[in-house]
Order: sequence, then structure tokens, then C-alpha cells
Amino acid sequence: MSTIAGNRLKIGEVAEMSQLPIKTIRYYEELGLLNPTVSRSESNYRLFEPGVLQRLAFIRQSQGLGLTLREIQDILQVHDAGQLPCDDVKQNLQRKVQQIHEQIASLELLRTQLNQLLEGWQEFPQAQVTEETICPNLDAVPDALPDLTRWQTALKN
Repeated sequence: MSTIAGNRLKIGEVAEMSQLPIKTIRYYEELGLLNPTVSRSESNYRLFEPGVLQRLAFIRQSQGLGLTLREIQDILQVHDAGQLPCDDVKQNLQRKVQQIHEQIASLELLRTQLNQLLEGWQEFPQAQVTEETICPNLDAVPDALPDLTRWQTALKN
């Protein structure tokens, strides 16, 4: 551990120990996710309390479960106020499960529609049709595909 300021760590040490890029740690600090565990030295170096490693592990684990940085920030604020945020975490995870169910339903519908489109696929459409369209197979079934923005949005959430 660093001896620069007692047991506080420099950002490079935190990056090495947490296996996160320095840029990510700086970004988390900018967002306020590391507030209680970071301070500045007289020469403006970031100095981190050892507890930052637990906090970074929590952030990483939460992101792996699908929580957004905003949701994680809200949970950390509850923790920083001296309360256990378990109820908040549970509610967020329940919302994620519901979103996953909706995404699965959207993707299953898309799969069904794509399979239906492929069942009627013509490898070599008529010559006069090829002059009038980009892909006659898609033009022949204009409503075969769902609203792309809906399922793309679902995948991003």
C-alpha cells in the first residue's frame, strides 16, 4: 500500500488492485460514485481510502447484473446515508427481471416473424421484379418484421 498519505492509495494502485482502468476510476469519481472514499492531496493527486476497493467491486458486480450507473449511484447514496440499500437493490433487480421478460417476448416474436419470412424466401426472384426493388423478398412482406426500434431499444435496456 501507498505511504504517500497514511494508508490512502494513489489511483494507479487502485487501478491495479481493482483491475479497472484508471480512466474508468476517474469517470466513476466524476459521477460521484466514489465520493466518500476519495480526496485530493495538496498537490491535487487523487487519494483513495482502502474502502474504495469494496465500492468498486460493488459497482462492477451491479453493472454485471444489468444495473445502470444511475441506479448504482442511487443505491450508493442510500448506503452513504448510513442505511442498508437492500430493498433498493431488490426493487432494481425485480425491474431488470421484468425488462428481461419483455425483451425475451420481443425477441421470440421477432424470431417467429423472421422464420416466417425465410419460409417464403425466393432465391431467384423474377427478373422484372429485381429492377423495381432492392430485395423483393422483403418488399413482398412489408409487415413481416416488427418495429425495429422497439426490439433494439429493448435490447439496450
